[in-house]
Amino acid sequence: MPAPGVLGRSSNRTLGLVAVAIPTCVWATGSVIVKWSTLSGLHFAMFRLWAGAVISCAALLVTRRRLSWSTIRTCAFGGVLFATDIALHFSAVKRTSVANVAVIGSLAPVVIAIVSTRLLHEKVARRDAVLAAIAFAGVLVVAIGTSDDAGASLAGDVLAVLNIGTWTSYWFFSRHARATTGPIEYFACVMLAGALFMTPVAIWIDGVPTMPAAGDLVAVIAVAAFPGFIGHSLVIWSHAHVESWRAALITQATPVIATLLAFVFLGEPIAPIVIVGGAVVLSCTGAVIVHAARREASVADAVADAAVESPG
Repeated sequence: MPAPGVLGRSSNRTLGLVAVAIPTCVWATGSVIVKWSTLSGLHFAMFRLWAGAVISCAALLVTRRRLSWSTIRTCAFGGVLFATDIALHFSAVKRTSVANVAVIGSLAPVVIAIVSTRLLHEKVARRDAVLAAIAFAGVLVVAIGTSDDAGASLAGDVLAVLNIGTWTSYWFFSRHARATTGPIEYFACVMLAGALFMTPVAIWIDGVPTMPAAGDLVAVIAVAAFPGFIGHSLVIWSHAHVESWRAALITQATPVIATLLAFVFLGEPIAPIVIVGGAVVLSCTGAVIVHAARREASVADAVADAAVESPG
């Protein structure tokens, strides 16, 4: 008889990989939408956080969950980290090309992978490490191939670099908080704390915003609902089922997808070398996912067979 516990863990691992893969694609749309919007980066971040807070609180009501003071104390700092992260990201997108922001941001998964092996003592198979290195090389190819005509600027690139630190910090804080908090409760707390933190900051730096136009409101709600609530909730849930380094590596496909979307919808040029580098990133990331799935399936089958053969 198969070992239910082992098969369950294997199934959760597969679902966890899917839960990371979906946001990887959805997050790529966020930068393009923000770039298209007429709102400033900070004002977009402020409205996006409040929209996210409304969506998250609605999810709490629908699922009959609530936020306790204990949860708020545990998770509120995650809101500060997240608000700072998207403020830097949105501001960077407004000042430089989507491709530059996406490619520079792709260094964050590499940082997360390195920190994970030391901080969380997660083991990385040699084959996966080689694939990760090749994927990173593909990211560098994309960076080198980004055209100067795409509207790149040093200020925006610097903000994108700073964004690496805030995203990495938020990633590990979320992983720690998820040990005691459900994904919906955690994200609702993050949205509320982030909105309360970002509102005075946005008003102080960019002034009091006017009522957004209809198109900007649609953009804010779309980013809050899809890359925001759905994307982040899936990743937050995946923390309990997928190693940080593997999940981070999967998200390296985001810059490639974002670059393609920026070309199609914003007219940002793509050099042939970008296509080559993007293909390398996607193929290596896919290889890691397939390798992980096969390895987990082999382990589950081996343990299940052992359980069947066991006389007990």
